[in-house]
Amino acid sequence: MSASDEGIAAAAGYAPHPYVGGRTAALRALAAWRMRWPGAPRVIVLTGNPGSGRSRLVTGFLMMCDPGYRKQLPLDDLDPATVPPDLPAPAVPNPSGRTAAQLLWVIADHFGLHADRVEDIFPELAAREEPVTIVVPDVDRAGPVRAAHEPARLVRDVLKPLAATETVQLLADVPRELAAELAEALPSGQAQIIDLDAPEWADPKGLVLHAETALDPGAGAPELPFTTDPAVRRPLAEALARRADGSPLTVQLAVQSLLMQPEGFDPADESLLPATVGEALDLHARRLDVDPQTLRLLLAPLAFAEGEGLPVQLWGALANAVAGWDMSQDLADGMLLAAPFIQPVEPDADEGADDEAAGDGADDGRMLLRLQHPGIAEEIRSGLPDVRDAQTKIAMALLEAVPQQNWAKADPYIRDHLAAHTLEAGLLPQLLTDPGLFAHADPVTLRAAIEAVPLEQLGAPARTYLRTAPLLTRSQAPADVRAAFLESAFVEDGLAPYAEALHTLGFDLPWRTLWSVPLPGVRAVTTGSLPQEGDAGTAADPGADGAGSGGEGAAPASGTATALRPVAAFVVPAGTPGSRTMPGPDGDASEDGGALLLHDLLRPGYVDADPTQVQLPSEEAKAAAPFGFSRGADYLRVWARAGQEVVAALLSDTPLTGADLSPDGVLVVATERGVTARQILAAAPAAAPTVPAQRTGAADSAASDGLEGDHS
Repeated sequence: MSASDEGIAAAAGYAPHPYVGGRTAALRALAAWRMRWPGAPRVIVLTGNPGSGRSRLVTGFLMMCDPGYRKQLPLDDLDPATVPPDLPAPAVPNPSGRTAAQLLWVIADHFGLHADRVEDIFPELAAREEPVTIVVPDVDRAGPVRAAHEPARLVRDVLKPLAATETVQLLADVPRELAAELAEALPSGQAQIIDLDAPEWADPKGLVLHAETALDPGAGAPELPFTTDPAVRRPLAEALARRADGSPLTVQLAVQSLLMQPEGFDPADESLLPATVGEALDLHARRLDVDPQTLRLLLAPLAFAEGEGLPVQLWGALANAVAGWDMSQDLADGMLLAAPFIQPVEPDADEGADDEAAGDGADDGRMLLRLQHPGIAEEIRSGLPDVRDAQTKIAMALLEAVPQQNWAKADPYIRDHLAAHTLEAGLLPQLLTDPGLFAHADPVTLRAAIEAVPLEQLGAPARTYLRTAPLLTRSQAPADVRAAFLESAFVEDGLAPYAEALHTLGFDLPWRTLWSVPLPGVRAVTTGSLPQEGDAGTAADPGADGAGSGGEGAAPASGTATALRPVAAFVVPAGTPGSRTMPGPDGDASEDGGALLLHDLLRPGYVDADPTQVQLPSEEAKAAAPFGFSRGADYLRVWARAGQEVVAALLSDTPLTGADLSPDGVLVVATERGVTARQILAAAPAAAPTVPAQRTGAADSAASDGLEGDHS
């Protein structure tokens, strides 16, 4: 297929695609790929410059691949070689804003795969009897954080393995710098690169048609001297296409500029038409008697905007920051100046729902703005003298816009995307010391930003966040529950001040983490009490955790009075420092080689005492306890006995090996990494923090057997 096919199609009298308006050569190649025509490649890599029309081409092609949408198209009028066969619609996973791992799970869910790990997805696809067709558009828009370079990761971790899977027929729209890497990974003949800017795929006549249609009052253009007269409109369209050198984006911006500000435009003067996106910006500014640099500075905050767009109320402050002077008057007078290059965006419904769940209503009714095309943003960023300096100014302005430095009151954009701005400014490690931000920020975007920083540059709190982030993204929990998970993680990593700070920030935390010990190999845990007479016993030091003396946790004694010291008993491998051999049924040593290790229940510190002296809660105490619990393989729920409402939900990134709940509400949980104790804070049944059902995991089971089994 080549551009000569355009002339053949036109000579045959075929109508252009109603949405694409041309690109016959590329559409023929895609149709041959879809029908698996003999000699057609199994993988097509679609590429081109920003604004070359890749997204429009893929969208128009997918219209003909969708059985329902095909009925709305005049297929009989189109070139038959451009029309794919009537087959089930291909899978079209959208990478926009998603990480490579997220996109893989979208694919797995679409095909109903049973993989539990990312690396199992490709073998499952390869084992399918019937081949599958996958179209991945807009790879350049992948990732929640632009500076994290997610498109390259997506090509490496998703598209290359998909392309190498013989049962997968793949079409991917990728940036030019990544196209060769994807195609060269395959044997000769299996992949084809379609570069829409290359001469063999160019579509100059289609671009003229695109310009002429945009200028036509019948298609919505205003009635102007150069739009109503076909004798003027057609030559202008040809001149626009010729000057734009094959760039649909340049033509689009030029037409929008002319229609919005026609005064002073002479359609016969081709020098007034842009050859690039940058010239479209500058010519529009000059026609409004404005310095082009003013327009670029006004648009700079939108060029750096993350996510769906920038809240309109933040635009002015960020423009002032980038420019270094007050641009409020320029902004007030500049809506006509900026209008051809921006578009409003309604807030994402899912984002609003998450904010509501988190108790934040800062985005209610807000309007977002973004640039018409990523190619405009690329042009504006490339024209700035120092991108890192601009991002630093934006980050500082966003920080100043947080009311009383209270993240709960911050605009959702600031909470969720400040990390992305500081990443490109080189300041992210300095930001990662605020536990409030850790809890309030969208964990997907914050995690992506942190993972882009070399691990050796991260401080201890950031490393704790990075370790916990998979739980936060997996659970999709609101801010209060994220804060609870982080509170425990900080205690587990020896960062108690950060955990305590979360209790002062207004979160409704379900627990307070009392202590945590890194102790692998714990098979079960039990809570109870240890009677003590006279002075408290001294603590044993198992050597692994560096915990302080357990004696400080003993109740004061006087004379021979008996005090009860709450303790937790761990079933550990024999030989664990500080442990005692577990007695068997007849009082002899246990045959399975297990041992018991005692720990204070309410504070850090092991206890050196005879495990046989531990008293378990009475049946009356169990029945009167306000809470019970149930657990699965990697999650646990605490519920109030009155009303059976869940008051705390715990999710673990490693399997649970034991759990018990004392009558006064201290939850002790063992995992493959260690043991952690949490005091349940709920005084009465409360609203249940929602942790959705997980991808894997057993049904709720009884508590692990400690000294005498289930105490729930």
